[in-house]
Amino acid sequence: MRAVVFERPHQWAVNEVPDPHPGPGEVRLRIVVTGVCGTDRHLLAGGFMARYPLIPGHEMVGEVESVGDGVEGLAVGDLVAADNTVLCGHCEYCRRDQPLYCQNFYSLGVNGPGGFAELVVVRAEKCFPLGNLDPMVAVMTEPLACAMHGADVLALRPGSDVLVFGAGPTGLLLSQLLLHGGAARITVAAPSEHKLELARAFGVDETVRIGRGDLTEALPRLRALAPSGFDVVVEATGSPDLLAQAPALTRIGGTVLVYGMADAEDRVPFSPYEIFARELTIKGSFAQTHCFDRSLLALRSGRVRTEGIVTDVVALDKFDRALEAVSSSASVKAVIRP
Repeated sequence: MRAVVFERPHQWAVNEVPDPHPGPGEVRLRIVVTGVCGTDRHLLAGGFMARYPLIPGHEMVGEVESVGDGVEGLAVGDLVAADNTVLCGHCEYCRRDQPLYCQNFYSLGVNGPGGFAELVVVRAEKCFPLGNLDPMVAVMTEPLACAMHGADVLALRPGSDVLVFGAGPTGLLLSQLLLHGGAARITVAAPSEHKLELARAFGVDETVRIGRGDLTEALPRLRALAPSGFDVVVEATGSPDLLAQAPALTRIGGTVLVYGMADAEDRVPFSPYEIFARELTIKGSFAQTHCFDRSLLALRSGRVRTEGIVTDVVALDKFDRALEAVSSSASVKAVIRP
């Protein structure tokens, strides 16, 4: 089969690799579409949990092509969304019912073979049938599952005034969840006007255009919207510069959610006294486990909308275009369709 292979940091190729074969309890999927996200850029740069050589791609939708021994409930031809997380179940954190912190965390497309390929093998219990859901909508299942976990971590108080930095796919999805999860007002701040238009179409209350990592011109508008600060400020871009400015925009007793993934080497200069004296809470949200069922339900019901998010559909051998789209202000979301 053909697959995108990250051979070492900053080097990739589309190679012919052996077809994978399902073992007991596994299925082989023929990939229909796989989403591209910022994590893939971090992996190509040698960050996160990359193990080389790596077939990336963790936002997978595929058709069941063959099944291993003992598989029940799935049949050849079924369309499924694949949960890429594999948990050991026996480490210290799994035993404490904290599976996201699994010390042996294995993630297809991150430190195991993923979906930027024609075929992938997935555990059967990690496959969620689509029913009549369009695969181009279902490709948002994994990013929405991550947003579900972010909403769980945040535990939003009803009536909260929320500011979200970022109108990329994750910012748009998380904003919708918080909108339906009790927020009295959602403000989205981002550099790209066409992404802010999407945010407004999805129902957010206010949008503010900002510079990339620079709030200089936008600060008066943000302060006018919430003179005492926002109850919650979500940094969903991975920008250390924006995160550094989040506490000053947060109400006394409020919460900053670190949702976007920055580089491991990035540092943010917080004032410990400000966190102490204003009793601010800083939370982090990393990936997801056991959120796929809720994610699919929200997509099926239309409670979370996705139209307009996928802007670039790219073939395997044009993977460079997908990488360009991830960092382009002109694109929102790229997907690979082998």
